[in-house]
Amino acid sequence: MRSTFKKFLIAFSIFLAYFAQVSIGHAQASGAVGNTPDGLVKYVVEDVMNTIKSDKAIQSGDLRKINALVDQKILPYSDFQKTTRLSMGRNWSKATPQQQALITQEFKTLLIRIYGGALAQVKDQKVQYKPFRGSADDTDVVVRTLVVGKGEPIQLDYRLEKTAAGWKVYDINILGAWLVESYRNQFNDQISKGGVEGLIQFLQQRNNSLANAKS
Repeated sequence: MRSTFKKFLIAFSIFLAYFAQVSIGHAQASGAVGNTPDGLVKYVVEDVMNTIKSDKAIQSGDLRKINALVDQKILPYSDFQKTTRLSMGRNWSKATPQQQALITQEFKTLLIRIYGGALAQVKDQKVQYKPFRGSADDTDVVVRTLVVGKGEPIQLDYRLEKTAAGWKVYDINILGAWLVESYRNQFNDQISKGGVEGLIQFLQQRNNSLANAKS
């Protein structure tokens, strides 16, 4: 049960923390999202969890519905291009703008394909929000939470940056491990073997393999 819950946690946190590119201005204007980073995290987490729990297709791993969920409810709230850039480290500047865009898209697709099916595990979990320690002058903060279900609570922290479009999530910490750092090692390994094009080919091959496995 614990390994299954960890799988859910990784999937859910990746969706919440990484796939956003769209401005949050509309939601803020409507009063749905506060101007604080902890308010943003709480709004997105609860909105997405409620959607998953009420949608049987998402729970069964329907990639079409999962992509729709990403586009409509998750993409507005973080900066996945920054996540990709940090994951590539110094190698980001070696890529052309076209390569950067392609790597960002392929990375997003890979994460959806790997973790999408685990969304079926969203059932009775609850999220506890730890007291936020940031100040009004901060531009880079961490919002700390615990995911509570069967078994021990799981640490899940969100790192956000204040941008002209509002607060954006760009990294997460699961059980003490920041995901950007984890992917940086893998990306650097692929680039050292085959350059930036080698990383693109690796991501494309992985996506094709996963797509064929599900067909």
